[in-house]
Amino acid sequence: MKPQRSAPLTPPLIYADRLFPADFATRAVARRLYAEVRDLPIVSPHGHTDPRWYAEDAPFPDPARLFVTPDHYIFRMLYSQGVTLEEMGIPRKDGGAVEADARKIWRKFAENYHLFRGTPTRLWLDQAFAELFGMTVRLSGETADHYFDRISECLAKPEFRPRALFERFKIEVIATTESPLDPLDHHKRISESGWKGRVVTAYRPDPVVDPEFDGFKTNIETFGNLTRCDTFSWHGYLEAHRLRRAYFKQHGATSTDHGHVSAQTIDLAQADAERLFTKVLSGDFSEGDAELFRAQMLTEMARMSLDDGLVMQIHPGSMRNHNPSVYMRFGRDMGADIPTRTDYVRALKPLLDRFGNERELTLILFTLDETAYSRELAPLAGHYPILRLGPAWWFYDSPEGMRRFRELTTETAGFYNTVGFNDDTRAFCSIPARHDVARRVDCAYLAELVVKHLLDEDEAREVARDLAYGLAKKAYKL
Repeated sequence: MKPQRSAPLTPPLIYADRLFPADFATRAVARRLYAEVRDLPIVSPHGHTDPRWYAEDAPFPDPARLFVTPDHYIFRMLYSQGVTLEEMGIPRKDGGAVEADARKIWRKFAENYHLFRGTPTRLWLDQAFAELFGMTVRLSGETADHYFDRISECLAKPEFRPRALFERFKIEVIATTESPLDPLDHHKRISESGWKGRVVTAYRPDPVVDPEFDGFKTNIETFGNLTRCDTFSWHGYLEAHRLRRAYFKQHGATSTDHGHVSAQTIDLAQADAERLFTKVLSGDFSEGDAELFRAQMLTEMARMSLDDGLVMQIHPGSMRNHNPSVYMRFGRDMGADIPTRTDYVRALKPLLDRFGNERELTLILFTLDETAYSRELAPLAGHYPILRLGPAWWFYDSPEGMRRFRELTTETAGFYNTVGFNDDTRAFCSIPARHDVARRVDCAYLAELVVKHLLDEDEAREVARDLAYGLAKKAYKL
């Protein structure tokens, strides 16, 4: 008679073979490929972490402000199920009351953790909980206090401060994203501190190129004060961009980032561009005028990139701030940015007609519209020398999204017209898990090519390393 167990076995939070193929032979190849890339340094060329963390190197205050309040992946899901943003401690624009008790915020999150079943957020969180904080039981309402106390205890230790975690995560370089109006004081402090961690900025000009951005005209005035240029003239406005781009390069920038509504470009004559600029400054403009101005500014940014070497990134196809109530109370980037259809073929043609064959210019394309992968993006990147594809952004930095990207683009564009993985995170502790997920998915995909005899294993090893590390570093000039 077999002895009875004193307690049931508890499944681990994470499994060694997660995301690998079920077929044993293919899984074995995936394991070997993953072993080659698992411990490679992290190159994070497009992120939204706060440079203040690295500048001040202060302890993270509590689990809620480490995991919940900075991450719209988390609070948008909770909001969809009726949890208010006030309950999550998200600051209101009007300074109104929100929950300030971190333990209560954490408990609310834990009680609703089941909402994340099957999502990439669950993968990232469980990996961070297990590998960073040594958790062995699943987060739930019953284990909420255990988690909160354990994570809080860890956060009080020097080895859990931002710079120590940066080094523990093997981050070789990380890019933050700042407006041209940002003085970059935190980046100055980092560079003057003597710390060896490499944190660079990226030039995100949306507040001064989008006429529909809040406070656009005031932003243009501030832009002029910063640069001592007459930013209410077309010539002075463009010169202000050149000066701020140069300033950003001094603080490590290798790229620009453009979150436009669409990928539309246009190449207007100077006189027409001046008239359009005057019109949008007046405030008496239509949606079409705003779109035309953004389109012209993408072409102007490409022209400047050809001069100063900054890599361009375009992130169209998102109807931002779709929920007006949330936008009015909490501001931008509160999880209500919804994917729309994109048109790259016609939209980019004016820019490509002018610059598409330039070898010294790199334009990285992202999309939230998966239907564009094989129809538009892969053929474009498979032809024009300036184009590269960003394989993961936002909703699609998920296992299935990564897999679909490879399946839909590789046959036409190959691997080397893509730029590796971009984690695009605001939650610092999820960065290693996000990169690990991408490496596992790519190794699983490559393993299938190997067992189908479409790729030799030595080639797959080389591709795996390039996807995990080399391509991002090369494309972003890091």
